[in-house]
Amino acid sequence: MRDDGPRSGCAINAAVEAFGDRWTLVVLRDIVFGDRRHFRDLLAGSQEGIASNILADRLKRLVASGLLTKDDAGPGRRSEYRLTADAIDLVPTLAVLGEWGYRHRPTTPGLRARAEVLAEGGPPMWERFMAELRSEHLGGLAPAERPTVRELLARAHAAAD
Repeated sequence: MRDDGPRSGCAINAAVEAFGDRWTLVVLRDIVFGDRRHFRDLLAGSQEGIASNILADRLKRLVASGLLTKDDAGPGRRSEYRLTADAIDLVPTLAVLGEWGYRHRPTTPGLRARAEVLAEGGPPMWERFMAELRSEHLGGLAPAERPTVRELLARAHAAAD
């Protein structure tokens, strides 16, 4: 994620520069699917063992690129990170990446189950999940359908472990 603009006018390059490195995708995954919104939650919940300096850098870059907002809570309170509409629009991309990952790479049963649920649910489920995320991160009416997509993913994860 460069501050001086993309290296070329290629759409794939522009996307990769915005969110394409390993740690940035992991941070986005943990916010989107894990509902982790605070630095300590992201650090402690990282299965991949992200270092605090790398996490701080990626959060800063994601805010600068417009994929996250940061609510500065003030002294003694934890800052909260929220997805922007642009980041929420990445749900289909993350779902397709997850499907590719479980089809072509070794994965654990619980995390694979979540990717399978998203793949099987396809675009209708992705749209529903994006509506839920918009409500959670941007405000507005919460979708009434139960169980939520996050609940379905959690159930699949728990059942597979």
